[in-house]
Amino acid sequence: MDPIQKKLQEAQLGGLILASTRENVRMWLNPDLFEPWVLKSIAQLVEGEHWSELNDRFYKTLSFGTGGLRGRTVGNVVTDAEWEGKPASPPPPHPAVGSNCMNDFNVRRVTMGLVAYIRQAGPIGPKPHVIFAHDTRYFSRHFAELAARTVIELGGLARLFDSERSTPELSFAVRHQNADAGVVITASHNPPYDNGFKAYYADGAQVVEPHASGIIGKVHAVSIEDVCRKPAGVVENFQILPAEVDRAYKERLLSLVLEPEILKKESGRLKVVYSALHGTGAKMVPQVLEELGLELITVPEQMRPDGRFPTVQSPNPENAEALALSIQLADRERADVVLATDPDADRMGVAVRNEQGKMELLTGNQIGSLLGHYRLERFFEHGVLNDKNREHACLIKTVVTTDLQKSIAQKFHVAIPETLTGFKYIGAKLCHYEEKTLKESGVSWQEYRALSEPRKRELQLKHGCYYVFGGEESYGYSAADYCRDKDANAACVMFAELAAFAKSHGQTVIDYLNGIYAELGYYQEKLGQLVFEGADGAAKIQKILQSIQANPPKEILGLKVSRIQNYAKEDIRDMEGELLPKELLIFMELSNGARFAVRGSGTEPKIKYYMFAHEKPAAGKIFTKLELSAAKTRISSFLGSLWNTIEKDAHVRAEK
Repeated sequence: MDPIQKKLQEAQLGGLILASTRENVRMWLNPDLFEPWVLKSIAQLVEGEHWSELNDRFYKTLSFGTGGLRGRTVGNVVTDAEWEGKPASPPPPHPAVGSNCMNDFNVRRVTMGLVAYIRQAGPIGPKPHVIFAHDTRYFSRHFAELAARTVIELGGLARLFDSERSTPELSFAVRHQNADAGVVITASHNPPYDNGFKAYYADGAQVVEPHASGIIGKVHAVSIEDVCRKPAGVVENFQILPAEVDRAYKERLLSLVLEPEILKKESGRLKVVYSALHGTGAKMVPQVLEELGLELITVPEQMRPDGRFPTVQSPNPENAEALALSIQLADRERADVVLATDPDADRMGVAVRNEQGKMELLTGNQIGSLLGHYRLERFFEHGVLNDKNREHACLIKTVVTTDLQKSIAQKFHVAIPETLTGFKYIGAKLCHYEEKTLKESGVSWQEYRALSEPRKRELQLKHGCYYVFGGEESYGYSAADYCRDKDANAACVMFAELAAFAKSHGQTVIDYLNGIYAELGYYQEKLGQLVFEGADGAAKIQKILQSIQANPPKEILGLKVSRIQNYAKEDIRDMEGELLPKELLIFMELSNGARFAVRGSGTEPKIKYYMFAHEKPAAGKIFTKLELSAAKTRISSFLGSLWNTIEKDAHVRAEK
């Protein structure tokens, strides 16, 4: 027996690697399929007895889920073969070898499956047309070009931006260019060593059923031999998308402004600090905000594209640490607002100056509630929405987003359907509304996509449903259907206008938010996350989820668990009667009206707990300042105790 195979056999027998790991390694140790450096890399891991690393890289084949791929592109252990003799500073010349890694093999595999599905479903034009974008991460440009060449090799048309672009602009470009699909190479706000492949269908939204299962089936049908087969002859190059796409997208962003005169009026007084966190937001946010007349101050260290994300621990605008440099700059410049976007510019984080003069971080739930309330308030003030057409307008939120947004929708008497977690489901709702509008108006989809936003709104308010605003608690927002994913570029535009509006009325953003709380009640949420990495971690996450399903808690903090909703087992419909897809998401309601939910993350090695509590003023009353302050203290203390109890319970379940 070959020495490498023998060591693998011994490691499996000794319980050091999984049987699936050994089998996947065996398939990759094929000199007819893989290049010498790949085989050398595997041999180095085996000879060095890096069993945990081998398990993580090979215990499964990186799965193509409904949103695409996401995984490590730089291993915990980087082999000499991956470094290829180059200086050991990231990134290495080669992405991580492994069936469970984000590398050339898996990029080609999923691209081949995607093209096969488009062919079967029937492309819009004579051949499959796919548009590609990428962020600033390690290997992002390489993977985007590789995938584009793979489409061409398979007889399709591939088009690619000339450099990094945001995820929302990719979504827009798919619709604008009438493509069959789109792909953005990104791992969003994940750590630097990750990357991913995010797939979109012809409507510009992430793939959902029935396309999701169809694409997954085609990906699974792609053999290792198919992926590794060298193309016959010379493959033509991909096309670069014209600059007109950028201009058209920017025009749509500018169309989101409801009161441009407010921005002009406050342009000399409102100071905004912006950080791209080394990502794609630098391409669009500064030029749009400056065109609106704002005094914009950028964080110079974080405007350069850099996949190392060297100035932050994690490029996640949800985290206070990621906004630290921005807040320091805001304090030096006495700025009012800090805006920050993640590497692919689909999430936006915010800090605002409060009444004590300190910068205060807002949660994703607070940002979304502010924007939803502001946009509804202004639309009704201007008569765009009124008693006659409000039944054709809506907010959209996910089931784990704050219930304050339900109260806002009720105040303005508009609908607020809830979707499962993930913006792809909001995108699916927008697709449904578009289909209804087209059917009842008789306008073709080609004509519809070319219409201005005001003209589309007229059709939606008459024949379908006008999407005023939508979002999810994880810092993702949008407010128009020209883009079918969360859009941090758009969120920056909308929040800047909100801040200008508040300033023009002698308020801080916090004052505006407290006004909402005083009227509708104080709502607070808490997100608890537990990280379990690698093969062992994935098993623990499943163990916790299965344990909660089989044996849910009956009482917490002396409060009875009065109701349990299991989205994986129950038929649950939204307010419009649509059946929600099955997902392992469990909600538990306590006897005091507080709730919490648990689910495994779809993109990170985490299990997430969402906790909700609120207090409302007496009927017909509003909270005084003192009453609101007391409610905040009580609820914050309760949620802290709730998380401490849940966290301990989770660790017990993981170790049972």
